Amino acid sequence: MTRLKEKYQKEVVPALMKTFSYKNIMQVPRLHKIVLNMGIGEAIQTPKLLDAAVQELSLIAAQRPVVCKAKKSVSAFKLREGMSIGCKVTLRGERMEAFLDKLINIALPRIRDFRGLSSKSFDGRGNYSLGIRDHLIFPELEYDKVEKSRGLDITIVTTAKTDEEAREFLKLLGVPIKEN
Repeated sequence: MTRLKEKYQKEVVPALMKTFSYKNIMQVPRLHKIVLNMGIGEAIQTPKLLDAAVQELSLIAAQRPVVCKAKKSVSAFKLREGMSIGCKVTLRGERMEAFLDKLINIALPRIRDFRGLSSKSFDGRGNYSLGIRDHLIFPELEYDKVEKSRGLDITIVTTAKTDEEAREFLKLLGVPIKEN
């Protein structure tokens, strides 16, 4: 059993049951999935950048990403329908827990001048999204082998009904969300 799952069962569930006075243990919010997304707009001119991004995202997530294609043509960006412009990974189960543990304890503290994640990034349905400007904060990537620093979008999907439940749930898990 992973550290995160053990912490969830021993600390988070009893605390949330007490705070929100749930009648059933199944009402307690839990992680559903984590989606990692990397948009590579420069892949229109140089398709090799997409291959490098796929390789780097697979190292970060420990799972092969899906290449995303453009749904519409946009002439201003010289983009045609069906061109590859990004990649994404959906993590569930043990891989999801391992990634979140790595994100909280290893990757986020490596961000320079990090003071916590914004508490305004909840979507109204209990899900949290964050953007990382530099994907080199993850320890799996070797700094010398990465051609270009890229951004990364991370969405944490929970079963919480409201943002307040999700905020409390993620704080108890150890996600460093700052108070505004």
